[in-house]
Amino acid sequence: MSKNALLVIDMLNDFVREGAPLEVPDTRKIIPSIKKEIEHANREGRQIIYICDAHEPDDIEFKRFKWPAHAVKGTIGAQIIDKLKPSKRDIIIEKTTYSGFYRTKLDSTLKTLGVNTLRLTGCVTHICILFTASDAVLRGYDVEVVKDGVAGTAPEDHDAALRIMKNVLATKILSDNY
Repeated sequence: MSKNALLVIDMLNDFVREGAPLEVPDTRKIIPSIKKEIEHANREGRQIIYICDAHEPDDIEFKRFKWPAHAVKGTIGAQIIDKLKPSKRDIIIEKTTYSGFYRTKLDSTLKTLGVNTLRLTGCVTHICILFTASDAVLRGYDVEVVKDGVAGTAPEDHDAALRIMKNVLATKILSDNY
């Protein structure tokens, strides 16, 4: 039997707000779709897990990958946007790099919950969504990506990531909410 969890990835102020350090303008367009996913998950009693970048001020990612400082722990930029605030029953897992699985408690949390299917939303399609999907598939999870619930920095990267997830990772790309 399939047990499904909704992942909301990096819907943080430093990615969503206008003028933010790593602003992804299309994230503002996907908020309604993610809200619908959250509402549906709550109605069905499915677990919602927020995967959130959480960096130290001198994080190596800022140097290695040339990213500006973003989602620094304890700052407003590292907070989940108000329109998608988690409830008390939701789980928040911090990450320090692209994949929600790398050096986090995501896998052990999912195993404890008996989850075997992940439904992904959030940003950035060709980075954190793609790497989380890849790690999930390699760990044996079934993965669904809500096409209207993910955003990229450029249309060509977004589209390429969706193709890779569909054609290489065998994820289901869902063209709309329920």
